[in-house]
Amino acid sequence: MSQDRIPLAGVIGSPVAHSRSPQLHTHWLKTLGISGYYIPMDVSEADLETVLRSLPKMGFRGVNITVPHKEKALELADTVTDRATIIGAANTLVFRHDGQIQADNTDGYGFTENLRQNAPGWAPESGPAAVLGAGGAARAVIAALLDLGVPEILLSNRTRVRAEALQSQFGRRVTVIDWVQAGNMLEESVTVVNTTSLGMVGNPPLRVPLDGLRKGAVVTDLVYAPLQTRLLIEAEKAGCVTVDGLGMLLHQAVPAFERWFGTRPEVDAGTRAAALR
Repeated sequence: MSQDRIPLAGVIGSPVAHSRSPQLHTHWLKTLGISGYYIPMDVSEADLETVLRSLPKMGFRGVNITVPHKEKALELADTVTDRATIIGAANTLVFRHDGQIQADNTDGYGFTENLRQNAPGWAPESGPAAVLGAGGAARAVIAALLDLGVPEILLSNRTRVRAEALQSQFGRRVTVIDWVQAGNMLEESVTVVNTTSLGMVGNPPLRVPLDGLRKGAVVTDLVYAPLQTRLLIEAEKAGCVTVDGLGMLLHQAVPAFERWFGTRPEVDAGTRAAALR
């Protein structure tokens, strides 16, 4: 790929109009003085492979992948990082000079960096973590927490069999709790993470009882619309340290931007404002 061409990147999903990634990456391109573009692309599953193989010829350095293509993109990639293999999904593709597609998943990185930045005293190894949900985001969160030395993960999902599938993948440090008992697992948890879409605008509320939240626990919700979910509001009242989900979106984008455009961006107040604009 010629280095004289204007560098291009983008996000592929269906639908994709709601994505905040174009605002975020365009902000970084402007503030860093890079003459590149980041483009949202609504692509059907039937066209995904054809599009991915065509983009490098058009000057694309890579793309983000969002719902519903994260698993399919992993299958189509020529090389896959260990992180993406463990999580079973790709959110970042890099188009290499030899034409090969490399798949990675930076969701776990985004999750941990968000907590490190916004809950500076967070000590994940100091006690159990409670994780609500068992989808792709939960996989990334669990993998990241285990890497950080969390002694036990208490996992609950509305469909128990999906939680048990993650338990069988990640091993004995994951304990599955019935959804009707999910509130009980908060009492001993120093980290609490909602990875479900419950509480998001347009979705049903998260109805898990929250009176068991421990004072001083770090509580984060991957939902960022609204920024202040019921979980975070109740956690703040209980004396917990709360971290909203927008930071995960911002931090997961950092390594991708660096690979595509050659400069590592900062996540700061301006970055948040750009994503919320």
